[in-house]
Amino acid sequence: MPRHRRALPAWLAHPFRWQRLPVPWAAVARGALCAGPLLAAGIAAGHPAPGVLAGLGSMLAGVNDRPGTRRTGIVHIGLPALAAALGMLLGATLRTAGAGWWTVPALAAVGFVSGAGSVAGPVRSTAAMQLLAATVLGAGMPLPGTPWAKALYVLAGCLWLLLLRLVLRPPRPVGGPLSGERAAVATVFDALADTLAAAGGPGAEAARRRLTAALDRADEALRLRRLTGRLLRRPPRPEDLLLAERFAAATALCEAGVALLWEARPLPARIAASPRRFAEALRTGRPPGRLAAPEHSSAARAAFDHALLDAAVAFAREHPVPAPAAATPPLRVLTRPRGVLSPAARDYGLRVAVCVAASTAVALLLRPGHWYWLPVTVTFLVKPDLGPLFSRTVNRSAGTAAGVAVFAAAGLSLSGAGWAWWPALVAGAGGALLPFATRHFALQTGAVTVMVLSFAYVGAAAAAPLGGGYPHIAVLTAAERIADTFLACVIVLLVGHLPRLADPGRRVGPRVTEALRATERFLRYVLEPGPGQDPARSALAGTASYGTDPARRRALRRAAYRTLGEARAAAETAAAEFRTDRAPGPDWLTVVAAAERIVDAATACAVRLDRGARRPSPDEAERLCRALSAMADALTTTPRPGTPGATGTPPPPVRPLPDCATLTDVATELERLRGQAALV
Repeated sequence: MPRHRRALPAWLAHPFRWQRLPVPWAAVARGALCAGPLLAAGIAAGHPAPGVLAGLGSMLAGVNDRPGTRRTGIVHIGLPALAAALGMLLGATLRTAGAGWWTVPALAAVGFVSGAGSVAGPVRSTAAMQLLAATVLGAGMPLPGTPWAKALYVLAGCLWLLLLRLVLRPPRPVGGPLSGERAAVATVFDALADTLAAAGGPGAEAARRRLTAALDRADEALRLRRLTGRLLRRPPRPEDLLLAERFAAATALCEAGVALLWEARPLPARIAASPRRFAEALRTGRPPGRLAAPEHSSAARAAFDHALLDAAVAFAREHPVPAPAAATPPLRVLTRPRGVLSPAARDYGLRVAVCVAASTAVALLLRPGHWYWLPVTVTFLVKPDLGPLFSRTVNRSAGTAAGVAVFAAAGLSLSGAGWAWWPALVAGAGGALLPFATRHFALQTGAVTVMVLSFAYVGAAAAAPLGGGYPHIAVLTAAERIADTFLACVIVLLVGHLPRLADPGRRVGPRVTEALRATERFLRYVLEPGPGQDPARSALAGTASYGTDPARRRALRRAAYRTLGEARAAAETAAAEFRTDRAPGPDWLTVVAAAERIVDAATACAVRLDRGARRPSPDEAERLCRALSAMADALTTTPRPGTPGATGTPPPPVRPLPDCATLTDVATELERLRGQAALV
């Protein structure tokens, strides 16, 4: 009899997960030219403190040096850089006023703002984390200088890496100044080809999620380019308009591709080959060549062939076609903004504030001279959107132990008379490793630990020069950092698992609710009768008629998928958390998957309606939309008065829709969601 291995719990297996990513060689080169050289320049000039601060700023910027276009790099690096400089200004001001117990409430307030900012998106969440980390470092590191000067040095280090990002880039392919945006749109076609190749197989849903992520990245890149043009008051260039037309063709193909995916039938290889030809045409500038022959075997296939023809026409054009002014709102306008005073933001902020305050108080009791390491460690651990708490503490402990061991070994072996520059050498090696280390949190922690210890070592030497190589200080510092890290991990595990702070429903539920509301807005628009129908019945109850703008429909669909992607990330983190209580509740990952299938079904419904399928009556459509709205109300942790969720009554079952094939799939998935959410 074969023995079945028992799978590890998710919270125990998560620390061993490793991301498989290509090596970003350009980012590795930038990392090697940042922290180490800046620290060496400060030592050579006889002013190590500015070198430490500039190297610290470049390290914080290097954490955000991810692949993307130049404009996305400016946003992803620049916004956290400004937050880090502000944090250093606040922290240095606190230190100037004199360290004391009042530092605890001050850092708790900054921690609350940092935690509440986690709900505003990944870039602003990173900026909020670096605001808190720089505030703690500015308040704790004994470096000379005024607060304004320290903040400017940190900002200069960030800007140095950003300058290298704009200068040190891989050779540009065909496409000139649009190469980054062109590559982003080409990635959409490649992701669509992968999705079509996975149709009818077990990896279809995962491929569709990767396609949605590629669409979001390309959309962000093109929007930033248009925003830059408006800020510079520069009229759109022909190549910009052509690329926008080709991206619109890609989104139309993706919509039809999702409908093909919903049919759950394997597709011939030639179907997936056509999007790859478009991707290759974008990268090389050559024509796409022969495409798949049309085959009207279903409404989805007919829609795909029609979109394929439109894409071929868009790629054949050498000059853009003037388009009428569209009233399509930006993607973010189609989703409800998350305020820093929302329930999720308050819970996030409370968790970070309590952990930072507790760690600061313990550090001031145990190590008042070097207290900053504990709250800094907590800062990189406790943010709820960065990953499961137990997994991060395990990896932080392992990464810190490895990092301090490397630093201590370097201090013992390289601190002779001829190696006075060894901290800069170690910091440069850590900076080069940092872009590669994003694959795993323990590896990233090790790289950051080596760099921060180098900065702290040089800063302590500048504050109290001891002369010589003083290798024993490196060993002593390493031992203290290991003890502080383990203590910080214990504090985070204890405080972070308090009942209110560890409740996944309070953190995941609002995101799932927001995703369902975005899904409802998309479904309402899909089911809105066209302009040729009875205008008296053209609007669902309480909803104005939107018309049949395909750009708006695709924007609504992308908004629904984007919010679902954020909800899935939160649900995956919650599923891998170590739970001290096992109270029954919804399986959030299953709920999100069911909501994704509802959007897929609504997309297929829209394609069938475009191809002439019977449009449901307004009563049928309204009943289905109300059922989805009731589901969102029932899942929210703060139900609105007068809704089923507010009274504790589960939403009613979705009744069958007779003679309405276009809504049968949506109704089926909605009823399945009702059962999986444990709302029966």
